[in-house]
Amino acid sequence: MERPVTARLPDRDVSTAKRYAARPPERRARAMNAEPNYLKDIQPEPVSMHYATNDGVSLAYEREGPPDAETVVFVEGIGYGRWMWLWQQEALVEEYQTIVWDNRGTGDSDESGGPYTMSQMASDLEAVLDDAGIEQAHVVGASMGGMIAQQYALEYDRARSLTLMCTSPGGPEAVPVPEETQQRMFAVPDDLDERELRRYKMQPALSDSFMEAHKDLIGRIIDWRIDSDASDQALDWQGAAVQAFDASDRLGEITVPALVIHGTADEVVPYENGKLLARGLPNADFITVHGGPHLLFIEEYERVNTQIQEFIDDV
Repeated sequence: MERPVTARLPDRDVSTAKRYAARPPERRARAMNAEPNYLKDIQPEPVSMHYATNDGVSLAYEREGPPDAETVVFVEGIGYGRWMWLWQQEALVEEYQTIVWDNRGTGDSDESGGPYTMSQMASDLEAVLDDAGIEQAHVVGASMGGMIAQQYALEYDRARSLTLMCTSPGGPEAVPVPEETQQRMFAVPDDLDERELRRYKMQPALSDSFMEAHKDLIGRIIDWRIDSDASDQALDWQGAAVQAFDASDRLGEITVPALVIHGTADEVVPYENGKLLARGLPNADFITVHGGPHLLFIEEYERVNTQIQEFIDDV
């Protein structure tokens, strides 16, 4: 019998002030600083880079936050660099040690020969945590990063919890990327310049209203993507790992606490995949973000940050 999908946090609209009012003063102050202007003003800050090595592949990572605190490691989606986690890292960095890194083929990490496998990229995560001397970490992954996180929990024992957003367990019951979205992302017009191309491909992942309201931010994201996106070749190699991924018959082996977050308006990894994933995990809670797009951790960053913080605090 199928296990019902439950939610740790109430799936209702609660004002930001009310949500944060019950928090300890220091956490409330930090969270309440996340005003709307923060969304458009955020920028990557120069930090000291670290490099792990896995089978000769150099993997770049940043490490910030109290060195004696619990660790949260973030895993990006297909083709994206570590800028993707700016909003979540900023929300957690005062209370947790945070690690963000570039998947192989992306950003400051090496582009090794491919195609890649999910097991290979999970071993990259293990190499990063080992290099950083981390024994246990809360693993936060989105899209392909959520698949890497699942594979990591199956193969290694450092994961203390999993937060899995806008992702899928793969397998025969998974709902594929809609054909319209595939056309938008891969069959692009020939007459677009590089910036127009990035914007065109990104449109299925964010709502039209958000992209219209935050043009300056979208422009900066395009800059970051031009600077750090995977090459076309590496993107194909990462895509091969996504296409081959299937953890559906092994989800019962992942016993660490898990939080699955998915938006109902996800046009890249349809919402049904989040429900499927949560049902298969024996210790998972499921949160629906009504109207949330694929990149909900950017568009709905305040709500998502709250959910991640409360989940990790409770583990």
